[in-house]
Parts: sequence; structure tokens; C-alpha cells
Amino acid sequence: MKVSQHIKNSIIETISIMYVLLFIYAAVSKLLDFENFQVQLGQSPLLSAFASWVSWGVPIIEILIALTLLIPRYRLVGLFAAFSLMVMFTTYIIIILNFSSFVPCSCGGILEKLGWTEHLVFNSLFILLGVMGLLLGSHQNNSFMGRMKPSSYFITILFGLLLSVGSVIVLFVSSEEIMHHENPFIRRYPHHPIALTHTADLKFNSYYFAGYINDRVYLGNYTDPLHVLSMDTALQHRQIVKIAFDQTDIPFRMAKVVIRAPYFYLMDGTVPTIFSGNIKDWKISKELKNCPSFTLAEPIDSSIIAFRSNNSKKGAHIVGVFTAGRPAKIHYAPQLLQKQIDGIFDTDGMLQYSTLLNRIVYVYFYRNQFIVANKNSTLDYRGSTIDTVAHAKIKIAYLKGRTERKMAAPPLTVNAHTAICNNLLFVHSMVPGRYENNTLWKQASIIDVYDLKKNAYVMSFPIYKIDGKELQSLFVTSTHLYALIGEQLVIYELKAILQNEIKSVEKEKT
Repeated sequence: MKVSQHIKNSIIETISIMYVLLFIYAAVSKLLDFENFQVQLGQSPLLSAFASWVSWGVPIIEILIALTLLIPRYRLVGLFAAFSLMVMFTTYIIIILNFSSFVPCSCGGILEKLGWTEHLVFNSLFILLGVMGLLLGSHQNNSFMGRMKPSSYFITILFGLLLSVGSVIVLFVSSEEIMHHENPFIRRYPHHPIALTHTADLKFNSYYFAGYINDRVYLGNYTDPLHVLSMDTALQHRQIVKIAFDQTDIPFRMAKVVIRAPYFYLMDGTVPTIFSGNIKDWKISKELKNCPSFTLAEPIDSSIIAFRSNNSKKGAHIVGVFTAGRPAKIHYAPQLLQKQIDGIFDTDGMLQYSTLLNRIVYVYFYRNQFIVANKNSTLDYRGSTIDTVAHAKIKIAYLKGRTERKMAAPPLTVNAHTAICNNLLFVHSMVPGRYENNTLWKQASIIDVYDLKKNAYVMSFPIYKIDGKELQSLFVTSTHLYALIGEQLVIYELKAILQNEIKSVEKEKT
């Protein structure tokens, strides 16, 4: 039985009204809460890089399509556009659920309470309505689409379907490339990449992370360098380890313990001196003689130490590698740190070493750059953190006939603390990005994660303050993140989204 043209027109009009109500409501909801909508797009794993123009483009297109659907002469064209846009929305959801690195919050207007699967069902129903309207309108003669030959008409619908799907795929691939390698300072906050498990009150704020062995974290104490506090991941079993060291005539000023199984090191760059021993008995058994003075040091193996000193011209910072032996060898790498202002304050930063990658990593305090070099201090590459501060924003005052220098104004700190676990670099950033919640920055310290092997940004997450006190230091293993916040030691479990990033490289090594 054939359906009369009047009934066809009524069905098309009903479908059009449904689309109009949906698009107008969705567009108005986005525009009324535009800032939040833009932030949500900025957190999307699909559209992060294009959040600025997509946030304006989507509601405008939705309004234009709704207006087109209200005009009978252009209703068929409006249905085609509505169908294509709904296909794009649905493709977006399918990619989010199956191919994105994480699934963001489900949000937006009339569908605010729906999850992603419910979104998918809802959108699919409207796609079917769009197809029905287009098929029923195939013989209308009041628009150029209705006057098409049947074959051309169906080819146009198929082309619209493929173009819509392809456009979203291209956006996804392009956005991923931009976000990971050319990030426009947009952070991604996946859901709960870490979870708080335990907190311990250390009573003092003079502790620092010395190392990690067999599921136990070791904390050194600047005021008592020969005693190391050891805890398990549940903070149930505390142990004080006393380093056996007989020499009492060494003028230690900044002694620090670093543990790299099976060795531990007692180092002070102001003396300068480096002692080592085995964690089996915690006895100093060796001195790495003839080491240079240093301000930072990271053991590479039992006899090789990466360091930073002020032995360059005019006391500027320089990175090098010290190899103990007869004779001892000191190799400076003046090409690594790049002077911008004075070579001291502007090159200040943090030295790390990745045992898995066999790489030295140096992260600047006052600019968005880090350096990756091999254990011979040969440069691999210069990376950038995602913020935009490429030049250190500091002012230097020269005193006593230019023999002393000090900061003339508080500097803009870009990167405050770092930690390395295998291929991942964790950076405590001090600079808010685009589309970010100001309240979050008041409540938490923001950690950005980078994959050193790929030279790519991975994700970000907050570590919340405790009693208004901010993060002082962090340490990361393949299963947990440890944070010192005031006098508190806080332990977080790494969820799968982070553990997978670490273990994927571990598998390549085995």
C-alpha cells in the first residue's frame, strides 16, 4: 500500500521539528554555558587541538540547520545536513569508546545525564529518522535534491555519510598528532589515572626521596643524612636504616643519599665527595675519588655519575659525567645547557636519570624545555613541555661590583618538580593552560606526563593539597606515585592508563 504524499509530508515535517528542537536546545545550552562547553572540548581526546573553532562552529551550524529545516523549500537540504551532522556526532562517540586514549566525561545539553553508550543509541535513532525523512522526500520537487535522479539522490546520501565519517576520522588523527607532538598548551585530564591509597605523617618536612627497592620506598633526611627511613607501599612496616660510616672529619654541608639497587651513595658536592656501599649491609665500602664539585648528581652505575656543576665560564651551570677509576675521568658537556640571560639562574633546573632508557634528563625551572642525553652526555634531543614560556622570565641584579648576582624579582617558575619512571617524565607544572578550571589550580598541583621515548605529551592529573600545603617532591615507580606534601607522605596507585604507558616499554626491553 502506497503512502500518500500528504502523510509523507507530515512525517518529514515531524522529523524536521524533532531535529529543530534537538539542535536549538543543544545550541542554546552550549552558548549559555559556553566557557564550560569549551573546557569540555579542550579535554576531549578527539577535538582538543580544535576546541577553539569547534566550540563556536558546532552551535552555529546547529542553529543554521534548524533554520533551514523550518523553511519548506530547503527542508530536504536541512534534513541532509542534519543527517550528516548526526553521523559525525555518532562517529565521534564510536571513536571515543573504541579508539581514544581515554574516555572523557559525558556531557552536553539535553543529553547531560546520559552516558556514552546511551548517547550512541540516541544518536542512532536520529540517524534512522534522518534516513527515513530523506527517503520519503526523494520525490519532492520543491528543491534541487528532490529533482535529482534516484541513483544520484542515493549516491549523494551515501557520499554525505562517508564524508561525515571521514571528516571525524581526519580530525581525530590530526588532533592526536598535534596534542602529542605540537601541543597548543591544552592539557588532557583522563578520569582518575591515580588513586589515593595511604597517607603517613612524617612529623618533619626535611625528608626527600632517596630511592626504591623491592616494594619499599626510602626517604633520606637532610638534617640526619646517615639515617634512612624505609616504608612499604601500605605504610605498615617502617624501618630506620643506619648507614655505617666511620669517617667523622669530612665537612659535610649538603650530604644526600641516593639509592640505586644494589648500591647506595652518600654524596656532597660542596666537599666534594662521593661514597658508596651495598644495600645488603648498608656499609660505606668505597670512595669515588677525585670527583668534581657539583650542585646536582645522579648515579648511572657503580662508578659513573652524571652531575651538574658551576665550573663553566663565569660560574655558569654545566652538565658532565664523572667516571671513577685510575685515573678518574671528568667529561663536561657545555653544549647541553643553553644560556639565555646569565647562564646560572636561567639554566637552573632538575637532573634525572632513567635506568631503563639509559638517558640523562635535565628539566629547566624557568622555561618550557628539557634535555635528553645518553650516559656519555651526548645530546639525543631537546624536548619542550606544553606551556609557552620558551624564554626564562627572570631579572638579575648584580652586586658588589658585579661579583655577586641575585634575583631582582620573583621569577616565573615553569617546572617545579620532576620524577622519572622508565620512559615517563612527570613534571609538576606551575603554568595553567588553555580551557582549564581556575578552582582546580587553587586546590591542587598539576602533573604533566611525557613519554621520553616518543618525545610526546601523554596526559595530566592533579595532586591535591593537604591543609593548604603544596607538593614538595614526587617519586614514581611502575605501580605507585609517592608525594611529599608538607609533613605528609602520600601514596597513590597508578591506574591502568598510566601503568600501560610504562609497561609497554618494559616489554620492549625484555
